[in-house]
Amino acid sequence: MGSGVQEQRASLAQGEVLPLASSSQSEVLKHTRPVLNSLFSGALAGALAKTAVAPLDRTKIIFQVSSARFSAKEAYRLIYRTYLKDGFFSLWRGNSATMVRVIPYAAIQFCAHEQYKRLLGGYYGFQGKALSPFPRLLAGSMAGTTAAMLTYPLDMVRARMAVTPKEMYSNILHVFVRISREEGLKTLYRGFNPTMLGVIPYAGISFFTYETLKKLHAERSERPHPYLYERLAFGACAGLLGQSASYPLDVVRRRMQTAGVTGHTYGTIFGTMKEIVSEEGVIRGLYKGLSMNWVKGPIAVGISFTTFDLTQILLRKLHQMGHATR
Repeated sequence: MGSGVQEQRASLAQGEVLPLASSSQSEVLKHTRPVLNSLFSGALAGALAKTAVAPLDRTKIIFQVSSARFSAKEAYRLIYRTYLKDGFFSLWRGNSATMVRVIPYAAIQFCAHEQYKRLLGGYYGFQGKALSPFPRLLAGSMAGTTAAMLTYPLDMVRARMAVTPKEMYSNILHVFVRISREEGLKTLYRGFNPTMLGVIPYAGISFFTYETLKKLHAERSERPHPYLYERLAFGACAGLLGQSASYPLDVVRRRMQTAGVTGHTYGTIFGTMKEIVSEEGVIRGLYKGLSMNWVKGPIAVGISFTTFDLTQILLRKLHQMGHATR
């Protein structure tokens, strides 16, 4: 035993370096790296997409929570009046709250989607291959539900900041404090049920459409990776279908989230829908702002999916380059 220790000391004295990382540590890194990459790629994707369409998103929310009739002309007038009154950057009012919400939301959603695809692929026997239609739809719905559940109060705060003057709420923390004091902590989860019901078809259809279009493209073009414009087009189709399917529930959740500042008392999903329909009609009420969403949604979802994919590819290449230089 003593001679073994002496031999080890001798080899170290001659400059031999003992390995620092054990095989178990390398295994941990192997499993955690894809998760961290997904989180980072998702966060970047969400931030870029939402910032690009923030003025349109804010305008849509203002119409959703009011009884004013929506038209493209009225939306343009609102944007122009806001610009004249409060300046160019006022069009991004509430975007800081959006970033606080959308960065963790998108990071969790994309990361969860990758993990659910892996789990469902193993369960249904598609490990390493494209999922069949049902698990593909299920993975998207589960990812959206997971992200929405974990970040919902931030969505509530973002909606409040978008529809109120800047004198009412000075910053994100002020919104939380004021709502908690004046309306109670439960208010932070007002609109939670329609959000959950809406995100199931929205996320499910969005991810399903994007993944399906990529799969069909790979089969017919025999190219493993679509071009940039093709990814944007696939994402735009995904956003158009996903948001159209869940739009009435999006209107309902916005009404419930902003009830405290609009003077309404919306209590349940059905009650809110009934009141909107009785006052404004089905199309003008439950689908108010949908035409703007057909512009905003495809742009945002296209940017989001494309950014996520390209960032993932870049991170994998950087990892491979790091391995090659060792």
